[in-house]
Amino acid sequence: MQSTGTRNPATTPTHCPYCALQCGMNLTPVEGGTVEVSDRADFPVNRGALCGKGRTAAAVLAPGARLTSPLVRSGDGALVPAGWDEALDRIARNLERTRARYGADALGVFGGGGLTNEKAYALGKFARVVLGTSQIDYNGRFCMSSAAAAGTRAFGLDRGLPFPLEDIPRTGCVILVGSNPAETMPPSLRYFTELRENGGTLIVVDPRRTKTAEQADLHLAPRPGTDLALALGMLHLVVAEGRVDEAYVEERTSGWEEARAAAMAHWPEHVERITGVSVPELREAVRLFCAPEAAMVLTARGPEQQAKGTDTVGAWINLCLATGRAGRPRSGYGCLTGQGNGQGGREHGQKADQLPGYRKLTDPAARRHVAEVWGVDPDSLPGPGRSAYELLDALGTDIRSLLVMGSNPVVSAPRAAHVEGRLRSLDFLAVCDVVLSETAELADVVLPVTQWAEETGTTTNLEGRVLLRRRAITPPEGVRGDLDVLHGLAGRLGVEKGFPVDPEEVFEELRRASAGGPADYSGIDYRRLARENGVFWPCPAPPADGTGATPHPGTPRLFLDRFATDDGRARFAPVAHRPSAEEPDDAYPVLLTTGRVVAQYQSGAQTRRVAELNAAAPGPFVELHPRLAARLGAAEGDPLAVVSRRGRAVAPARITTAIRPDTVFMPFHWPGEGRANTLTNPALDPASRMPEFKVCAVRVEVAR
Repeated sequence: MQSTGTRNPATTPTHCPYCALQCGMNLTPVEGGTVEVSDRADFPVNRGALCGKGRTAAAVLAPGARLTSPLVRSGDGALVPAGWDEALDRIARNLERTRARYGADALGVFGGGGLTNEKAYALGKFARVVLGTSQIDYNGRFCMSSAAAAGTRAFGLDRGLPFPLEDIPRTGCVILVGSNPAETMPPSLRYFTELRENGGTLIVVDPRRTKTAEQADLHLAPRPGTDLALALGMLHLVVAEGRVDEAYVEERTSGWEEARAAAMAHWPEHVERITGVSVPELREAVRLFCAPEAAMVLTARGPEQQAKGTDTVGAWINLCLATGRAGRPRSGYGCLTGQGNGQGGREHGQKADQLPGYRKLTDPAARRHVAEVWGVDPDSLPGPGRSAYELLDALGTDIRSLLVMGSNPVVSAPRAAHVEGRLRSLDFLAVCDVVLSETAELADVVLPVTQWAEETGTTTNLEGRVLLRRRAITPPEGVRGDLDVLHGLAGRLGVEKGFPVDPEEVFEELRRASAGGPADYSGIDYRRLARENGVFWPCPAPPADGTGATPHPGTPRLFLDRFATDDGRARFAPVAHRPSAEEPDDAYPVLLTTGRVVAQYQSGAQTRRVAELNAAAPGPFVELHPRLAARLGAAEGDPLAVVSRRGRAVAPARITTAIRPDTVFMPFHWPGEGRANTLTNPALDPASRMPEFKVCAVRVEVAR
């Protein structure tokens, strides 16, 4: 439900539970235990606008849509209701049994990019302090890990956007690579519309002519998996046409000569053969990008979800650096984070190799600092564990019991049928979720947990803006918060202190743990967040000696004075194009790429329970070009079988000239025979460990 008008005194200002825009909204309690969603114009990111998912978010609060009792696996194999003590006792008993028999690293923890900062922090602490396991990662590894690795390599620090969204309309040109915000985060599209209204230009790089690409001044449609070559071809032209900002390169960067030499091996005609983007289009893109004083490159999952995603993002960063478009006003490289708290989710400890504050788990000083906050011996903290797909692939062998919190890998993981099999092979599986997801259906114990309108906590949006989500209503009887779950399990496993259920108490500890780290939240507290529309990290606390007692204002724009490297210089990456992990051949002659549709979200576990959203997007489909459809003898709506080396998915044909003739597209929100991730390739980027979701070889057949 949605309404507008005068704010009710009972109305709570908060934020949407879905994407990383974290749009502001107001919630007013109504009969039936749910809320009415209304506009909140004071929040600067969305300025009152909401997409269909945000407008209908309250539907998932209804008792019929969500879990309201713990479930345990009975003797006959069915999931049956149980009390909380029985459910928590069963989880603790099985985790302890696994640890005693196989060791701590036989216990796995898999988190989610939708968890609040408090939950992500507590989950990482629970894994390392209570369970003693290194085997923790989260589904954010599938989101922006390649951009994070490339950003850290180039700038010494990763934050999705190193500038606020409000800078986008004020720049001169934006290259949007592999992103379709018109469908993935619709309220953000106004920034690109305003850019063009202000005289700026928009270049969209996407193998499909998406709704976003339709609004671009220039649409480049490269063959999937060739974004790296495209960026290198543009950099080659920047050099050849004398467009390098030599003074900037000399003053603020290092490694240019090596990167320049690598780019010069990618001359325009060679890049045209690789990508399918013509030389005139390449030259026009370079002209548009270099003409204004300021410009940006923004990437998303398209270039990042590749086995060479880190190098691909690095090549686009090189383009920014060579033209002086980073660390300057209204210029820079940024990543459009996808998940609601994908940014904060990895900053505070649920990623396999990181401690709170974006500290490295292998850094002795970082281990000492966090261990002191936690009251443990630094040597007791385990080292880095497996990345997300590697963790899932080890289930049932090295990892025998798994706790899942806020994720649905049965639908969202690559090579999903294999991952589903690995989940089924576990000795024990426990899942905390709002709904009975496809992963929860496999569990031995399912715990019903609160969701965004029923709990208070912080998230960090794609700009690095820390926000306060406020509790608006009381959760149904039988539902508890994730912090309550971790508190109950920790006590049963012998750790009586250190896992409070009050989110503000957890955040106060998070502030201390993050202090002095790259993602420093120590100058942020709930009172400040309640007064302000978010605070950008890093935001250190004033010195304890009383000098400089004025609160830090936060850092909306990074790198204006220096980069976060040891010498303050940005680093070029000498990268070269290489083929995708799986190229087409006679047996699998077509490329598959995957993505989202506007009315569904991620694995669809929640949005598929909303009637209005299902009416708009009722199921999966296979998008293909008319020329490919003619070769197959396929008509609109015919069932098509898409087959890869990993499995087969079947969905209706959707014929359109908006896609390349050598490529098919499938959205990934659905389980069952139309599950797109049955097909996708788990080949991993060597730096980020990101799977290659965005390109694999398939054959397409009319399913008789």
